[in-house]
Amino acid sequence: MMALVQPGTEPFWLALMVVAGLGVVEILSLLLGASVSGLLDDGLGFHGPGHADASVLGGWMSWLNAGGVPVLVLAVVFFSAFAAIGFALQSLASSILTPLPLLMAVPASVALALPVTRWSSRSLARTIPRDESSVISQSDLVGLLGTVTLGPLDQGHPGNVRVRDSHGNIHLLRAMAAPGHVIETGALVVIVDGTDGLFQAIPAPPELALNQGG
Repeated sequence: MMALVQPGTEPFWLALMVVAGLGVVEILSLLLGASVSGLLDDGLGFHGPGHADASVLGGWMSWLNAGGVPVLVLAVVFFSAFAAIGFALQSLASSILTPLPLLMAVPASVALALPVTRWSSRSLARTIPRDESSVISQSDLVGLLGTVTLGPLDQGHPGNVRVRDSHGNIHLLRAMAAPGHVIETGALVVIVDGTDGLFQAIPAPPELALNQGG
């Protein structure tokens, strides 16, 4: 196996394996009814653009658009860009003379991958539903009908509810079921409350469900 790895490309193969591993972990977590991506965002406090803390790391994460896209997606984009740039650099160097030393190739790949990640994440943010909007406030989302996309919703770990606001924009809200309710994935719900990016939902009344279906 190691014979297949060209000298000077080991870190970039490792980055590709990390990308594959992150994908497997996320798929398995979704099958178990949770989302590693959502839990990671919750733990780091990234619930929307500009929500990174004021530390140096927070500043870098904000620059990379953490909150605009899930942190796990950001990691996949960065490691993919790092690997692609690294392979390209080493291929170019090999065609000229010899592969670059890793002490040169790795920092150069990181430096180039960072702006690529920023640009790519800003493009992705336009297509990935977000849980907040600069156009409407959190209170404007209360009362909207939505569909549970990651559940079941109970009073434990938050799931996801997809809603459409009055402007036609799609939002993916972190939500729990209101006390006394357990709501399955795919059910129609009403958002009844929201604080600090976490919403509460109840099952939609039958008449609203019928109207939505029609």
